[in-house]
Amino acid sequence: MFKSLWGFWFVWFGLWCSLSLFWDETGAYLIDRDPTYFGPVLNYLRHGKLVINKDLAEEGVLEEAEFYNITSLIKLVKDKIRERDSKISQVPVKHVYRVLQCQEEELTQMVSTMSDGWKFEQLVSIGSSYNYGNEDQAEFLCVVSKELHNTPYGTTSEPSEKAKVSY
Repeated sequence: MFKSLWGFWFVWFGLWCSLSLFWDETGAYLIDRDPTYFGPVLNYLRHGKLVINKDLAEEGVLEEAEFYNITSLIKLVKDKIRERDSKISQVPVKHVYRVLQCQEEELTQMVSTMSDGWKFEQLVSIGSSYNYGNEDQAEFLCVVSKELHNTPYGTTSEPSEKAKVSY
C-alpha cells in the first residue's frame, strides 16, 4: 500500500490539484468515474488488500488505479491480469466427437454443409452396401469434431446436441 501517511496524502493532494476545477455548489468534488470499478480501489485503500469480484474485469480496476495513480495497486492488478492470462493459456483444449452415419450419395453434401465449428475428422466405410431403388449404395461413418474451450471459470462453448447438417 503506501509506505507512509505522507504517500497517501501526496496522492490525494495530486488528485485534488488536478480536479480543483470540478466541484459543485456545496463544495463537494465531482469525479466522473465508474463506481463499479472504484469499489476495489476504495477497499484497497482501506485494507491494503486487492479483492476483485469474479464478475468484474481486472482491466477496469486497472484503469481506475491508473487514474488515481496508485502505483502499488497498479502493480498488483497487472500481476493479477498476467496470472489470469497465463492460466487461460495453460488450459488444454478438449474436443467433442460425433459419429454420423450416411449413404454415399449424401456424403459430399453433408461434409460441405457442416457448420458451428464442426470439422471433418475421418471417414470410415462400414462395408455394407444395399440396394436403394435400382442402385447399390455404400454406407459410411463420418467422424466430426468440435473444439470445446475450457476456462478456469467454466466452459465457454457448449456443444450442440447434433452437428447441423442440412440436405
